[in-house]
Formats: sequence, C-alpha cells, structure tokens
Amino acid sequence: MEWSSMLPWVGFLALVGVMLAIDLGIFHRDAHETTRREALAWTGVWIGLAIVFNIGVFFFMGKDSGIEWFTGYLIEKSLAVDNIFVFLLIFSAFAVPAIYQHRVLFWGIIGALVMRAILISFANVLLDSFHWVIYVFGAFLIFTGIKFLREQEHEPSLEGNPLVRVAKRFFPVTDGYHGQRFFTRIGGVLYMTPLFLVLLLVETTDLVFAVDSIPAIFAVTSDPFIVFTSNILAILGLRSLYFVLAGYLSGLTYLKQGLAAILLFVGAKMLLIDIFKIPALVSLAVIVSILAVAVIASMRKNAANEKLAAAQSGEPAPIKS
Repeated sequence: MEWSSMLPWVGFLALVGVMLAIDLGIFHRDAHETTRREALAWTGVWIGLAIVFNIGVFFFMGKDSGIEWFTGYLIEKSLAVDNIFVFLLIFSAFAVPAIYQHRVLFWGIIGALVMRAILISFANVLLDSFHWVIYVFGAFLIFTGIKFLREQEHEPSLEGNPLVRVAKRFFPVTDGYHGQRFFTRIGGVLYMTPLFLVLLLVETTDLVFAVDSIPAIFAVTSDPFIVFTSNILAILGLRSLYFVLAGYLSGLTYLKQGLAAILLFVGAKMLLIDIFKIPALVSLAVIVSILAVAVIASMRKNAANEKLAAAQSGEPAPIKS
C-alpha cells in the first residue's frame, strides 16, 4: 500500500485518538455521573464530527461514496440503539453505580474499535476472494432480523458468559466494587472487580452486534475505508447517546421491530445483488422511512395506552400541547 493511500487511514485514526484523549484525559479524568446536558453536548460533538467527515467524503471521494458513507453510518447508528437497551439491562442487573458507567463504556468502545477493525478486514478479504460469501452474509442478516422479531428481552448473565468464566479461572473476584478500578490488590493478591466483569460483558455484547452490523454495511459498499470510518464514527457517539436516551428508550415500543425490518431489507439487498443492485439513495430512503414509522407508531401506541389508562382510572387523558 502506497503512502498516499495510507494517508486517509492515518489521518482518521489520529483524529479518533485525539478525540478520545480529550474525552477521557480532560473531560472525564475524574469519575463523575454524566448529566443529560453533558451527554447531549457530547452527542452533538460526535454527530457534528460525523457530518463534517461525511462532507469530506462527498468532496474528496464523490457523491456516490458520500451517500454510501451516510447510509452505512445510519445503519450502524440505528442498530447501535439496540445495544443501548442491552447496556441498560447490564448496568441495572449488576447495580453499576452511575458514576462508573462512563468508564466502562469508554473502555468498551476502545475494545470495540479493535474488534471491528479485525472483523472488517476479515470480511473484506472474504468478499474479495469469495464472492459467494455475500450470500452467506445476506442470509445471516435475514435470520437475525427474524430472530429480533421472535426473541424476548432478558437480563444478561455474568455467570453464563464464557469470557467471564475464563477470566474467573485466572483471577479471584472481589465481592463489591472498588471505586472505578478494574483490578485491585488485597493482601498482595491481584483481584478482579465486578466492574471488569461488566466490561467483559459489554465487549462480548458489542461483538455480537458487530457481527450483525458489519455485513449490513458491506451491503451498501465494498470500500473498506467507508465501511470502517462510518462504523467507527457511529459507535464513538454510542456512550453519550446512552446517557441521553437511557430514560426514553423503553417508550419506543416498536423500535425492535424497526431494527428487524432494517436487517431484513439489507439482507434481501445482499441476496439480490447479482440480480438487481438497489441504489444507495434508495437504501437510505428505505432505512429512514423504517425508523420514522417505528418511532411514530411507538408514539401513537403510547398515546393510546395513556388514554386507556386514564379511562380505566376515571381521570381525563393528558392533553398534548
């Protein structure tokens, strides 16, 4: 690979490194509970950075690449919302103090960057060498979409996680949290804290979601730079988005069905790629429409439930301004 073709990769990784250093080294040097206002500000920063980067892709790589990048970003961002549901379950099930949740998510994102780089490289090599693999990816996404529709939410289990079981074989685990530490020494013996076990659970959860989302972006484009950068910029804002949406997601009744529909659509697109290639702009319009329908349907469902509850209690339904 020539230096000129490596330069965009080096520049992007340098940008990510600087932003993460500012995030952890300056704004979150000391553990504190992330406020919704702070989370909103950081969400705006990450989305703004993604928009600026997307404009750069439009300018330097062309209109088609720009549309592909934004579609890939939107796919990853929408699927990442389901990740937030799981984070909520994990933190609730293991009573992780709010003051330490940012630290877990920060290092979870660092691990996600490495894992996704490896997965994207592996997927790109497979697609370059074996075209038929795209049909495997498509069928897998359709299977996952159907699974999304059928499965029920359940609390993640530390004991049931294989990575956690392996970790416990090498280190003893403390009974409670020791500040924001992942490891601590007691009587000269190195112990893992429950916070590190929660981090392992977050990492394995993200790996499962990455296996879904990365093939979905490859349905939009085969350019590894577009796949990697759109994927990474989408998940970098996941931590702040978690603190913004944590209190609201339970109200989106039909969000999971919307995400399932996106996976089914993208999977079908991959299976049909040699028969009919759906334009990137059409894909973008379909995905935006699915998300809009899911949100609007959820809001209407919530309004109907409020009216029903008010009628049963004999109180007037709340008036929406």
